[in-house]
Amino acid sequence: MSHGSPRRQSAALHQNPERPWLLISLSIIGIAGCAALIVGTVIAAIIVPDHDWIADTISDLAAGRHEIIMDVALYGFAAGLMATGLAAAHAHLGSGGWSIGVGSLAVLAALVTVIAARNEYGDKDNEGVVIHMYLVYALGGLFLAVCAVMQAGLRSAGHGKSGAALIVLGPLWAVMSAVFLMSATSIDGLLERVLGLIACAIVGVLCTVFLFRGLALKGKG
Repeated sequence: MSHGSPRRQSAALHQNPERPWLLISLSIIGIAGCAALIVGTVIAAIIVPDHDWIADTISDLAAGRHEIIMDVALYGFAAGLMATGLAAAHAHLGSGGWSIGVGSLAVLAALVTVIAARNEYGDKDNEGVVIHMYLVYALGGLFLAVCAVMQAGLRSAGHGKSGAALIVLGPLWAVMSAVFLMSATSIDGLLERVLGLIACAIVGVLCTVFLFRGLALKGKG
């Protein structure tokens, strides 16, 4: 059965370059990655003996006999970040700033993977080159960058509420990151969990936009 001339197919693709099923699939993976981080954190905190939700950090859960639970959760979140970055690249909603956001999401996925793979936290390992704190600083800056550079693209593409959500989440992330870095270790765990939820909210906002864009395109097709 004929699907039209190559010229006609090229014209149709130019008019509608976004592929609905790709956006839908990637956004679902992004949301699932956030769910993996949240569920894994809860399960690990329940299973790990004598874990203090207020004082003990997520990093403490990713070391020791039950480390596989938190490691899998972090790998899942990394996959979600990468999927979100791919969706953002496919549905490119801005110019240079949006491209920076796409790159930031890809680097965030790599950083979370490294954090999960290197057991130099929680178990108090300080042998060799310890880079965990540098990775944490990079996470802080990149999530803030995602909010700062991608909100304009969302608003210009007609996703005003989502853009406004990033405008709110960016400063909230910055403030809570500063509080976390300056806080006493007695409340590190609570603050880190709040930051985790904000990070998931940032990813969730983007994935929701891509999901509904995909569904809308599917409906037109």
